[in-house]
Amino acid sequence: MLNRRHLRIKVLQSLYAYFQSKDEDFGKAERELMVSIDRIYDLYVYLLLSFSELKSIAENRMAEGGKKNFPTEEDLRPNRKYVDNRLITAIESSSELRNQSETRKVNWMGAEEQEMFKKMFKAMRESETYFEFMNNEQDGYEEDRSFLVALFKTEIANFPLLYNYFEEKSIHWLDDIDLACSMVLKTIKGMDESDEICSILPLYKDEADEKEFVKRLLRKSIMMEDENKTIIDELTQNWELDRIAKMDVFLMGMAITELQEFSNIPTKVTLNEYIEISKFYSTPKSNGFINGVLDKAISRLEKEGKINKVGRGLKK
Repeated sequence: MLNRRHLRIKVLQSLYAYFQSKDEDFGKAERELMVSIDRIYDLYVYLLLSFSELKSIAENRMAEGGKKNFPTEEDLRPNRKYVDNRLITAIESSSELRNQSETRKVNWMGAEEQEMFKKMFKAMRESETYFEFMNNEQDGYEEDRSFLVALFKTEIANFPLLYNYFEEKSIHWLDDIDLACSMVLKTIKGMDESDEICSILPLYKDEADEKEFVKRLLRKSIMMEDENKTIIDELTQNWELDRIAKMDVFLMGMAITELQEFSNIPTKVTLNEYIEISKFYSTPKSNGFINGVLDKAISRLEKEGKINKVGRGLKK
C-alpha cells in the first residue's frame, strides 16, 4: 500500500505539471493527481497477473512437448515445480484480483503482450535462479514462496521489455514501479499455507485520510505559491530565484506548506521526508542546499508563530 513519502512525490509531480502547463484549472490538476495515484494500483495488478501468464506459457510448452512424435524423457515427465506452485494457484484463485482486473481493464491480452511474456519465459528458463530452484528437489510451501520471491526479483521485476512496456503506458510508472514491486513482494510474503485464495493489498492504508492529505497538500501548495516563493527568495539572498531549479523550488514550497498547514505532522518528519525526496529529485549539490533553506525556514516560521503542532510529541 502507499506510504506518505510516495504520496508526497505524486503531489510534487502534479505540482510541477500544473505550473509548467500554465493551466490554472485547479480541479483538473486535482483529478489528474488522483488518477495518477490510482493507476499505481493498475501496475500492482499487472505484476500480480504476470505469474499466471508465465504459468500458462509453461503449461502450453509441456502440452506441446507431450505431443511430439519422439518425445524426450523431459517431455514425458516435465518438471512441474513452477506450474504447481501453491502461491501462484492461490493468486489465480483470488476473486479480488479478478474483479480488479476486470474493473480496471488490466490484463495481458494482446499479441504484443503475449510475445513479451514468451521472451520473458525464455529468459527465465535460462536463468541460474530458475535452474537452481527447479532442480534442488525440495518441496513445500516455504520452498514455493522462496522460489516465487526469487523469480520475481531477478527475472520478472527486472525484465527490460517489461520496463519498456510500462514506460509506454505511463511516463510516471517508472517512478512507481519500485513501490508496486514492493507491494507484490509484501503480498507473497504475507500469504499463509492455509490460504487457498490470496488476499491482495489495498492501495491506501486509510483511504479517506490519505486522499484528504494529498488533495489538501496540492491545493494549499498552489494557493501559497507566491508566499512560499517570497520566503525562499529571502532565505537565499546569494541566489536569484530563477537560478534555482524549478523542481527544487516546488519541493521546498511543498515542505513550507506542510509545516504550516498540517498540525498533526511533526516538524522533524516533514523535514526528513523532503530531504529524502530531494535525494531522488534534485542534484547532489541541491540536496544540501535544500536542507539548509528548510532549516532556516523552520526557524523563521517558528519565530513568527506559523508552525503550530497539536498533540504530544509533535513539537519537534
